[in-house]
Amino acid sequence: MKKLTSILLIQIFFSLYVFASTLNLSMTSSPSRLNPILSNDTASSQVSGWLFNGLFKYDKDGNIVNDIASSYKFENNTKLLISLRKDVLWHDGAKVTAHDVVFTYEKIIDPKVFNSIVSNFKEIKSVKALDDYTLEVIYKKPYFKALNIWMIGLLPKHILKDEKNLMTSSFNKNPIGNGPYKLDSFKNSSDIILKANEDYFEGKPKIDNIHFKFLPSPDTVFLMLKENKLDVGGLTPLQIDRQINEKFKKDFKIVEQQSFAYTYLGFNLKNKKFQDKRVRQALSLAIDRQEMVDILFFGHGKVCNGPFLPGSFAFNEEVTQIKQNQEKAKELLKQAGYDKNNPFTFEIVTNTGNDIRLNAALIMQYQLAKIGVEAKIKVMEWQAFLNTVVHPRKFETVLLGWSLALMPDAYPLWHSDSDKLGRFNLVGYRNPTVDKLIEKGSLTIEQEKLSLIYKKLFKIISDDLPYLFLYIPNSITVVNSQIKNVEPAFIGVMHNQKDWIKP
Repeated sequence: MKKLTSILLIQIFFSLYVFASTLNLSMTSSPSRLNPILSNDTASSQVSGWLFNGLFKYDKDGNIVNDIASSYKFENNTKLLISLRKDVLWHDGAKVTAHDVVFTYEKIIDPKVFNSIVSNFKEIKSVKALDDYTLEVIYKKPYFKALNIWMIGLLPKHILKDEKNLMTSSFNKNPIGNGPYKLDSFKNSSDIILKANEDYFEGKPKIDNIHFKFLPSPDTVFLMLKENKLDVGGLTPLQIDRQINEKFKKDFKIVEQQSFAYTYLGFNLKNKKFQDKRVRQALSLAIDRQEMVDILFFGHGKVCNGPFLPGSFAFNEEVTQIKQNQEKAKELLKQAGYDKNNPFTFEIVTNTGNDIRLNAALIMQYQLAKIGVEAKIKVMEWQAFLNTVVHPRKFETVLLGWSLALMPDAYPLWHSDSDKLGRFNLVGYRNPTVDKLIEKGSLTIEQEKLSLIYKKLFKIISDDLPYLFLYIPNSITVVNSQIKNVEPAFIGVMHNQKDWIKP
């Protein structure tokens, strides 16, 4: 009888395992810490995003909406009151409260906790739990990212309050979160499995498991997609145009949209060569950006016109695309003192490991030669590139990329105060009008007014040409065509994953 019972239990367990739905994803590197305030690398943030929720989030159109917060109001320009939902639980069953939010903030600003987000919280004067479900945040001054910063995943105070060193805590490998999935298994350089949270406050996700397969090689990822061993993945323009067949197109739904990143050629504005705006204009007019997009991405991309995300509130549609004009470029160079007898020469430095960027440099070199400009190309290993060229600002031009945020912050890249070693104004851009607009924007909490400010910034920066803004590649995502309820949106296809159904 006991043997029969054991067999039945094994069969029941097996049937449950077999019929449990699993979303198969890939990761090319192993996460370092599954802790929302320490998830600095892509793999860590990718996985921890399923485990932890914050007070707010973006909806599918990129608007800020409540998450763990149930409501909020600004009592004045610097005082924010946030009410929390009362039905949110940590994965161990404890309730999520305002005390957890205060604890998370205290850990973010703790000098012993090294994280990349602390600067977002620099304008906070105090954070206080008025009761278990009401939070009071007082800012030093009106702050345009007053809500955005609270999208960060929360930490459980009841688990971590006695932790002496959060940086080395076992929590970072075995986290207790409050999100739609719980961690089931995690080992370095190995697969990661997440299980659906039965008690998730928005309802249990319809897919039972998420299986992150550790696949360091992009070629292996592509092979696994073609073998139907992954449900979601990204394709390159070459792959989608030349390397997939009709069966693949039936097996996967292809979702293509602009990515949240652009590539640029940055001028060292402290170098006399580039202080004459006519030179920067000439180089800009010599480049055929659309040709670059067509060659590099087979048309799966778009020309970049300026520093903020197309489609966002900061994008200025009145700034038109720069068209190649070689004769005008030659004329401007001549006005600046350059001709056949005194040709303009400069060096483009970029990093190895990015063939598209290297090819972009070669295309520019070819196009610039047509107006008599000699561009030399130097390619360096990434760390050497950062340590000997980018950080010390020892370059004439650099070919790099930046990520584009839904809530842009112009200060790190474009304010004069960021023109310091260790900060991100790498090209040494300084414009007093831009500084004033950035400072005004940082005090503006109404998005319509902030939009007007950022559109002005967009136009001024684009006109000043501290960069040659080049291109925005498309993001090409494929999703198993059997999965139901996939809804492509401005912020990507995964925004409503908890509603996906996999037969």
